[in-house]
Amino acid sequence: MLAVLDIIRIVIQLLMLVLVVQAILSWLLVFNVVNGRNQVVKAIWQFTHALTEPMLKPIRSVIKPINGLDLAPLILILLLILVDRLLIYYVYPQFLLG
Repeated sequence: MLAVLDIIRIVIQLLMLVLVVQAILSWLLVFNVVNGRNQVVKAIWQFTHALTEPMLKPIRSVIKPINGLDLAPLILILLLILVDRLLIYYVYPQFLLG
């Protein structure tokens, strides 16, 4: 069972990494640092967007962007950190002790 919890934690950490990559890539695209028509950039953007959009959409429906600033990725990262900490502090000890 600990292996399953470890896999869940790894998935959470990878998802946070994908969110950070997507945020950085969006900034690079907005400020024209990278070309959005580049096939590699386009593939990375589509991959990260497809992975994160199903989780970000419900958050965006509750919290609208403020002056063009989208807080949904930040809120999702904070929620993922919360879930990770809850796993560490409350679920892991149950399997280690019993």
